[in-house]
Amino acid sequence: MPDDLDKMPRWRIYCIGLLMLGGFLVLGSRLHSVQVRNSPVYSGEQRRQSLRRVLLPAPRGRLFDRHGVCMADNRPEYCIAVYLEELRRPGRWSNTVNAVDAEIDRMAAYLQVPREITRDDIEQHVYKRLPLPLPAWRGVDARTLARFAENPVYTPGFDILVQAQRHYPYGTLAAHLLGYVGRERPVMTNDVVFHYDVMGMRGRAGIEMALDDRLAGTPGGQLITVNVTGYKHSTTNRAAVAGEDVRLTIDLALQQELERLLEGNRAAGVIIDPRNGDVLAMASLPAFDPNEMSPSISHKDWNRLLSDPRCPLLNRAVSGVYPPGSIYKPVVALAALAQGVPPDITLGCDGEYPIGKIKIRCWHRAGHGMISLRKAIEQSCNPFFCALGVQIGLDAIHDMSRRLGLGERTGIGLPGERSGLVPSDEWKRERQRDGWRTGDTANLSIGQGMLLVTPLQMAVYTAALANGGYVMRPRLVVDPAYPEGECRRRVELPAGTLPAVRLGMADVIHAARGTGKRAAVPGLRMAGKTGTAEYGPRSQRRKHTWMIAFAPFDAPTVAMVILVEDGESGGLTAAPIVRQLMQYIFKIAPAETLPEQPPSAEDMT
Repeated sequence: MPDDLDKMPRWRIYCIGLLMLGGFLVLGSRLHSVQVRNSPVYSGEQRRQSLRRVLLPAPRGRLFDRHGVCMADNRPEYCIAVYLEELRRPGRWSNTVNAVDAEIDRMAAYLQVPREITRDDIEQHVYKRLPLPLPAWRGVDARTLARFAENPVYTPGFDILVQAQRHYPYGTLAAHLLGYVGRERPVMTNDVVFHYDVMGMRGRAGIEMALDDRLAGTPGGQLITVNVTGYKHSTTNRAAVAGEDVRLTIDLALQQELERLLEGNRAAGVIIDPRNGDVLAMASLPAFDPNEMSPSISHKDWNRLLSDPRCPLLNRAVSGVYPPGSIYKPVVALAALAQGVPPDITLGCDGEYPIGKIKIRCWHRAGHGMISLRKAIEQSCNPFFCALGVQIGLDAIHDMSRRLGLGERTGIGLPGERSGLVPSDEWKRERQRDGWRTGDTANLSIGQGMLLVTPLQMAVYTAALANGGYVMRPRLVVDPAYPEGECRRRVELPAGTLPAVRLGMADVIHAARGTGKRAAVPGLRMAGKTGTAEYGPRSQRRKHTWMIAFAPFDAPTVAMVILVEDGESGGLTAAPIVRQLMQYIFKIAPAETLPEQPPSAEDMT
């Protein structure tokens, strides 16, 4: 080797030396740049690569009734979770997946419970959420927890994980109103980039969905330091800010009574304070148990609810639309009086109202003869209101309907609220390619035909009849952000108009032949209107039965609506429910009520 160097030209040796020196200078310069000049930059990069930020959901705010009774809260859900850093295996990540899969099988056999997660779940977690615990069993019962704790030596890599679960202490009570939650990724904040998130609770229906931003709170954070293989080394927490508690206008005890009286029916009921629009009770039956929805519901159970012909997921109070039948007749009466028709008007009834070859019949087959407006309301005379409606015309009826809040949402703020339909000539031409006919007006005048309303709309309308014509926005939350007594509009009427209609409605309940006499409560003067709306093909006609009512007559504090699908009639089906509700609200013992009477012809409307 020395001989070779001696033979090499000196200039070549100098070139090689210069090249080596240049390489060392470049390397030294780079080391100086990394370790000295750009040290803060690369140090920050190193920290970012070894830190994992986790977004943690906040405790959800609770829901209370107007008296402070809790209707929705949070309780711990116990999970048995796998901590992957304790079960990791060298080499490929698939080795760790195999190990975790085998350990879960072993743990399932030891606990004597079926597996809840699949190998695919494990793979997804290992590849995407490695530093976080993997819940292997959720909602673990006390027996399983006790068995798990019996022999902790047997359970390396497993531990008990406690997560929040939404809890509804009263089960199905007010289920449609309260709604339910489901697990969902929390909303990312803009102040920092999060690598992972823990599934939180988000409102999926009802109040839970409508007020989700307030109830959800502000997520917290967890800073996890990981080693070069991605496994957790240490953690630092930032506390979450709990969601707001919310007090509702609902009276829990009244809600229980309303649902008790509707039990066994496909039905809805709404009770409102007409003075301020507070919703005191709102029910839709049949219902579901929101506890079964949280944290999640199986596909099998969800499909069972969806396919149930009774439609338990439908909030009939705000999302169900129905023909109102005769409870709509006061609208026609007000429209006529607003057009200048005198309150003492009388029209003839011979038992039917002919429209070409079709006849709209009265329940009184022999006819009422000449009958006044007040008596026509009391006895729900179809021919009278057909004639009155045709006399004043569609536009007057349509205008009064809209002024009373029909054909539009009430503004309650619940998801899924429908606006119903107050038909017009324009609507019919657009949808049915046909013009408006006299028969359409006659049908509309008795609450039939194309007219559709929600029970909540009928409750707001009843409250307007009770409070002097103020159409209130129904309120569900006791909060300055939701003003008490917000009036959407006032229905301006000629003097004496509304009292004339209210007197007829009082006779509905208190007169001997009133169609709602089965709602009467001795000692309590009230007003109401029954309705029986037919629907379906002529050969298979069925009935929706209604009653609206308010009390006390002179200074109303409650207004209500009852709807029972496929009932017998408003007078026989809905009126007794109204009576029992009034007894409960005004604390009148059932023994003080009138004795039951056999059905009469006027009860059938």
